Amino acid sequence: MKGTKLRGLYAITDSKLLADGRLLPYAEAALRGGARLLQYRDKSDDAARRLREAEALRDLCHRHGAQLIINDDAELAARLDVGLHLGQGDGSLSAARALLGRQAIIGATCHARLELAEQAIDEGASYVAFGRFFDSNTKPGAPAATPEMLEQARQRFSQPITVIGGVTLENAPDLIARGASLVAVVHALFATDSASEVERRARAFSELFAGN
Repeated sequence: MKGTKLRGLYAITDSKLLADGRLLPYAEAALRGGARLLQYRDKSDDAARRLREAEALRDLCHRHGAQLIINDDAELAARLDVGLHLGQGDGSLSAARALLGRQAIIGATCHARLELAEQAIDEGASYVAFGRFFDSNTKPGAPAATPEMLEQARQRFSQPITVIGGVTLENAPDLIARGASLVAVVHALFATDSASEVERRARAFSELFAGN
């Protein structure tokens, strides 16, 4: 998948947390700290700004040897030749695969259901994402996933598994031990007042994968 092993910290942007000029410096700090994937998640309808920001993030990812993933916008992902993440109800994964080509990284939200992961893999998903595992600021109402379900997924699927939803430095090691390939983090990475703290946190998350 574009030469990058899908393992490590998966940083996900948040338009509220990263408002007021924080998006690019905080994203770069996460990449300096070792984030392997960076998802641009912006639900606004300001297409010009989204294109501008996504282009800047793509360039940052290239500089740091990481991959940019666009949340829920296959056309933008195709325009920039980057990856895509689709939630349930965000459109057809197989259509996105046809649009973006065989090499593109395409991930799928599977909540806490193994059958959704199986379906996504059949349609060409590069990775499957389960969550939420813990109380989450971003998705407070999402169905809860369990560590036991994660173990079952690891036994069943060879594709990389992403865990999301309230993941912190304290609870991530257990999820990694049970089979998580990528830990997707929003607040535990970006909810801080300085880019240097983002970098420190990113490095700490990345170090959890050392020797694993």
